[in-house]
Amino acid sequence: MPHPQSPVGSDADGTDHQPYDQSIVVPNKLILAADSFERKELSWFATTQIPTDLAIQVQDVIFNVHKYPLVSKCGYIRQLELQPSISKFRHDLKLEKFPGGPDTFEMILQFCYGLPADLNPNNIAALRCASEYLEMTEEFEDGNLITKAEAFLTFVVLASWKDTITVLKSCETLSPWAENLQIVRRCCDSIAYKASRENSSTGEIVSEESWWLDDVATLRIDHFMRITTAIKAKGTKAEIIGKCIMHYAGKWLPDMDEGLEGLRGYGFGKSELQFSVLRRKEEESAGQNKEQRTIIESLVSMLPSQNGAVSCKFLLQMLKTAMVYSASPALITDLEKRIGLMLEDANANDLLIPNYKDEDQGLMLNSPEQRTMHNIDVVQRILDYFLMHEQQQQQKIGKTTVSKLLDNYLAEIARDPNLSITKFQALAESLPENARSCDDGLYRAIDIYLKTHPSLSEHDRRRLCKIMNCEKLSIDACMHAAQNDRLPLRIVVQVLFSEQAKMRMAMQGKESSIIADNSEQEEPRPSTNTEIKNLKSELENVKTKMAELQNDYSDLQQEYEKITSKHKNASPWILNWRKIKNSLHVVAESDDNGDGQQRQNKPGFRLSFRRRRSVS
Repeated sequence: MPHPQSPVGSDADGTDHQPYDQSIVVPNKLILAADSFERKELSWFATTQIPTDLAIQVQDVIFNVHKYPLVSKCGYIRQLELQPSISKFRHDLKLEKFPGGPDTFEMILQFCYGLPADLNPNNIAALRCASEYLEMTEEFEDGNLITKAEAFLTFVVLASWKDTITVLKSCETLSPWAENLQIVRRCCDSIAYKASRENSSTGEIVSEESWWLDDVATLRIDHFMRITTAIKAKGTKAEIIGKCIMHYAGKWLPDMDEGLEGLRGYGFGKSELQFSVLRRKEEESAGQNKEQRTIIESLVSMLPSQNGAVSCKFLLQMLKTAMVYSASPALITDLEKRIGLMLEDANANDLLIPNYKDEDQGLMLNSPEQRTMHNIDVVQRILDYFLMHEQQQQQKIGKTTVSKLLDNYLAEIARDPNLSITKFQALAESLPENARSCDDGLYRAIDIYLKTHPSLSEHDRRRLCKIMNCEKLSIDACMHAAQNDRLPLRIVVQVLFSEQAKMRMAMQGKESSIIADNSEQEEPRPSTNTEIKNLKSELENVKTKMAELQNDYSDLQQEYEKITSKHKNASPWILNWRKIKNSLHVVAESDDNGDGQQRQNKPGFRLSFRRRRSVS
């Protein structure tokens, strides 16, 4: 080991040393070897017979060591030793921001004293950074710690998948040293190569098993981004990248669907229902909120542009989480557009996005619109993006699927007593009229809304039912609507005639099919005969109900004539009831006439509905 030359006049045994020409004289034979290190409270002592002459502080721990073993191998400490100010403080040194902390410095001391130093994947990154900090280069000793650490990293760690993951995780606390020494870059490149290695014969990416997802998901977000970017650059399919992103999000981000379960409660009186979503961010520190927001923004920025790379359910979960942690408006808009392109794959439960309350607002917000449980505006924007995309692509296939999805969503939000009829109607009318082949789902949503909002005026009930086409209702839906006293009278009449027309057409279709079958087969199928009998029976029931309704209205007219005959102003009432009666006989006359505008205040009207329901 080369050492600086000793000055003239030094003792032969090398025990007397003085600085000369800005160099440190190290004895030719170093006998200050320590057997081990002993800890006493927050101090470490080298167990040797020779007294220590140097105290080095690393964080809160003080190491009492000998000066010459460190000076012989550490260029940083040798330079400090040359400074006269050091001697004034009895050779005390304080290593600021030492990479790896006291544990790593203890291993450095073991190496300097010639004790065995165990290099392993858990400590090699810290030792490499610490040796760079102390400038333990070949200039001071052959085979110094920098050389040994580099050899272990290159030939041992990077050759093993598991060891590379371990080293990369240990680098999370070694910034910026690990970055500057290219340890992070080398580990990320090695992991990316092993995760998507090329087949030497076909050149295809071997990544179907995705065996590396669990290990990569344990890394910090910035390291995960570098690995994912490197894997993408090697030609990995977008589905694999999307799977990797979803796996990472599932480990680091909260499950919003589970976290929002059961967050409905009553408040401010028994009759007033309060919908509030408890924000996770209120229970977390500012540092945790920032970390979660960083993860969300990073994952969204890495999402592949291809549709289908990630599921629509995942995008909706990311949207909910982004809204909880107050992500940027641009990020939320990006997610809404992505969801709009994949809206056919969504389901109604995933679209139930809670209406998060602001931090500065109280438990209850002032406006009923703000107190709705679900965020209707977000779903409206998503639907608009979907329609815009469909118009650009000139496609009509997806609208049928989305219409069923929208009807199910409307049925879910209709249970919210704070939902205004304007928002409900605007969302229901967002799709074009030809998008729905059947209005059963829309009728169900309207019926739920009417049941949840019993105080709606007659005008609002008509306004709500106008978005439904009675001709697109199935026979079952027509039968239910005919007995539904929540619907306006005009809608009930339209449903009755629609039901009768559908049953007549169904009977004609069945009879024609029977004739066709008889021409090919001698005996008709028993099931066909049974169906015909059932249809005839149902048709007779409808005719009976219609006759009973006509009798009810005739009885009501007679009752009112008797009651009002004593009053002079009774003629307008009789005329109104005659109009109602005529509307039941002639289909063409059931138009926009005044068909019972004042029937809410008439006891006879309520009586007619009771009798009609009893018939059913």
